[in-house]
Amino acid sequence: MSHQAQPQEASQPETPHLENPENAESPESPENPESPHLDFQGTTPYEDYVQADVLTHLQHTLSEDPGEMVFLVTTQVMELWFTVIVHEWETAAKALREDRVPVAVAALKRSVRELEALNASWKPLGQLTPAQFNSYRSALGEGSGFQSAMYRRMEFLLGDKSASMLVPHRGAPRVHAELEKALHEPSLYDEVLGLLARRGHAVPSSVVQRDVSRRYEPSPEVEAVWTELYAGDESSELARLGESLTDVAELVWRWRNDHLVATRRAMGSKTGTGGSAGVAWLEKRARNNVFPELWTARSHV
Repeated sequence: MSHQAQPQEASQPETPHLENPENAESPESPENPESPHLDFQGTTPYEDYVQADVLTHLQHTLSEDPGEMVFLVTTQVMELWFTVIVHEWETAAKALREDRVPVAVAALKRSVRELEALNASWKPLGQLTPAQFNSYRSALGEGSGFQSAMYRRMEFLLGDKSASMLVPHRGAPRVHAELEKALHEPSLYDEVLGLLARRGHAVPSSVVQRDVSRRYEPSPEVEAVWTELYAGDESSELARLGESLTDVAELVWRWRNDHLVATRRAMGSKTGTGGSAGVAWLEKRARNNVFPELWTARSHV
């Protein structure tokens, strides 16, 4: 009796047997040659370079309000951006002193992107209501951004100088010494005007040789120099330098106005935490143009 052939089942690929699927090699496994290094003798190289553990443990809130953490971290981020921008402007000032205009323009352009990031720091704070701000305002005591030494160095580099601004820092010798040095050094704009004079433009000797520890005051002769430059070749090195400076000035103005609006929204016209007139003080600051002749010269081109 013949037997009819039985149909064969299609063979299935064998599935590897895993005693414990959770122990399967993952993309992050140290045995995977494509995975990053995970085992270090001490702290990670990232930590050694960035000091993230230090940065993320600098926040010591003084109230129970959760909004204070946002305020504190945002303020600390602003301080870091101040530090970067001071570095860029000091780099630009040194390059101008050495007649290396392209190096200065590159630093100024970097600072423009950094100023944009700095200004964006107002976003977490820009819509605070008075009740929200009051919930942790007492934790600030007499503290105020007006007292920021690094921001003061920014202002000094912009030519807005005053020896009285060193007074709040007398109790911190290193900070006071750094600010005093910055007070007596030429500002970024002083270095620009020195360059223009060396290039044969009619910058008065009274401007070039002025006391650089004092606030810069606009000059009709400097305005005429910028008018001449802007009426000429727009692609010239000095015209491009002027536009880079104007980009910086515009973003500094926006920073001051964003500060003003955020303060007005959070506390109205009340006295500032540091004893200033608050909004009235910020309004006065916002009216001051940085690199003034770069703005007024445009009316004459």
